[in-house]
Amino acid sequence: MAIADRDNNAKAASEGSKSDKRKQSLYFPESMLQEIKEEAARLDRSLSWVVQRAWKISRLEIKKLPSVNDVEDEDGDTE
Repeated sequence: MAIADRDNNAKAASEGSKSDKRKQSLYFPESMLQEIKEEAARLDRSLSWVVQRAWKISRLEIKKLPSVNDVEDEDGDTE
């Protein structure tokens, strides 16, 4: 990581997540991406906005899902 990158990352972290505009690639199945695009067009919003709102709305439900370490294997033993 270059020094400028470290400085920018530290600055972004100190300013909070609302000002952090770093890019991240996400991969969706084609049909899901099409639905998100249609909703974005219907709402006259960006794809990013739709995905961010979906996360905010669903994150409490997602946190209820068991982690990989919480799932029992076929024998009923946990790893």
